[in-house]
Amino acid sequence: MNAKKELVEKLRQDILLWQGFKPQVSGSVDAIGLGEIESAFPNGVFPKKAIHEFITVLPEHSAASDGFIAGLLAVLMQDGAACVWISTARKLFPASLSLFNVDPERIIFMDVAKERDVLWIMEEALKCEGLAAVVAELNDLSLIESRRLQLAVEHSGVTGFILRKDAGKSASTVASARWKITPVPSQTEDQMPGIGYPRWNVELTKVRNGSPGNWTLEWGGDQFIEVQKPRKAASWFPKETRQIG
Repeated sequence: MNAKKELVEKLRQDILLWQGFKPQVSGSVDAIGLGEIESAFPNGVFPKKAIHEFITVLPEHSAASDGFIAGLLAVLMQDGAACVWISTARKLFPASLSLFNVDPERIIFMDVAKERDVLWIMEEALKCEGLAAVVAELNDLSLIESRRLQLAVEHSGVTGFILRKDAGKSASTVASARWKITPVPSQTEDQMPGIGYPRWNVELTKVRNGSPGNWTLEWGGDQFIEVQKPRKAASWFPKETRQIG
């Protein structure tokens, strides 16, 4: 039985290697700060050379996804690289990125009139190895178009994020991961006025060669913090948080 398990695991690792998921050397795991969520990906590593798709059916989904992506950009852009953000109807206020430790001056915003221009610019930008990431807001994306984007990131190593409003056709792409980010009420400190840090329900509905799941995260000012869900027997207690990293 052990021999069979070892054979299955060997085949699994070979398939991941053929698909570009290289095994990590001990002690060299390049974590991005998502805690347990990263274990959902192949080899427990957030895929950077990949297209990540965010489904944003409602306006609040789009706003939550913007904030979550900004938290990821804070890590991806640590080495000083820039990011390109493309849209036909951008709602993001650039100055708000500073809340997530992202310098707005290092984001190149491109607001165009047609979605076909968004797609063309994204593909060309993904070929630029000097960029940390490319973010594009699209209503629709075909299988062939998504494949072209994936080929671009595989050669350049640039991470691609797509915010899609068309959930009806979301199954027709080759994105490595499909996310759905929804806002949840923040929690303030005891006896303190105002509002708490941004908090989201993070759902991975698709992970290529990985394990989909559902988590609650909060942006703690400089990093993601995992919100521990209360036990059913004590659901009246406030949720606890655990620092990631």
